[in-house]
Amino acid sequence: MLYPELFKQLEAVRWDMDRDIPWHQHDASGLSDEQAQTIKMNAITEWSALPATEMFLRDNRDDSDFSAFMSIWFFEEQKHALVLMEYLRRFRPDLVPTEQELHAIRFEFDPAPALETLMLHFCGEIRLNHWYRRAAEWHTEPVIKHIYTTLSQDEARHGGAYLKYMRRAMARSGAEAQAAFAKVGVLMASVRRTAQALHPTNLHVNKTLFPRDTIQSRLPNPEWLAHWLDTQINFDAVWENKVIDRILHNLSLLMGQSFQTVQELNRYRKGLTATLVSGALPEAV
Repeated sequence: MLYPELFKQLEAVRWDMDRDIPWHQHDASGLSDEQAQTIKMNAITEWSALPATEMFLRDNRDDSDFSAFMSIWFFEEQKHALVLMEYLRRFRPDLVPTEQELHAIRFEFDPAPALETLMLHFCGEIRLNHWYRRAAEWHTEPVIKHIYTTLSQDEARHGGAYLKYMRRAMARSGAEAQAAFAKVGVLMASVRRTAQALHPTNLHVNKTLFPRDTIQSRLPNPEWLAHWLDTQINFDAVWENKVIDRILHNLSLLMGQSFQTVQELNRYRKGLTATLVSGALPEAV
């Protein structure tokens, strides 16, 4: 089981909201109304760990190890929402999300293949790590800069935990897991071909609720994410390439291949798909 060791590792570096956030360093002159509004949107977005955890537990009923790990991931992601709301409560109480605004993003996700969902959230953690690093640079108020840096480090650790479960899946399922990871990897690293940067919170996840079946579509300002990325934190091609490089680097290590470009990964994916269709499955790695 991976859960016991992951619990120890993440428990050892867990931060405390009272002791480790330098609330006393707050500088009101460093926080604009524009910046404060983005903190509210991120707080609500982080709350979406609730429906995501419900999805994970439902779709991984046969995997108690991974389901147990969800207790850590859920706690830490909800803590992200909480620390952002605490910041607003202390310094911009008029912008604290209401319970109704938080509950609006809790809805059921359609069932999806567990391996593909695992890879999707692994990529999501990489992307969010980079988004929050950039947000920490954009903000000018010391306390929120510290908070975003802290959250970005958590997201990196979560990505590392997901990677361990991906490695375990490959040992158990071989080409099936490789094909699932390569498929989603191509999707998540092909941002130049999509209208927006792909992340679990802006993907459609419930056909019956379309088009209001993404987390972002249910925020008080559904257009916020694109504006935050493109205009405010300026998540440009340089930063996007960092995300793509991390996805390709980790898949290279995971699969024992060298993927320098998305095109190389896609060719590998096609080969895996052909192998699966032909029935000539390689042994698990």
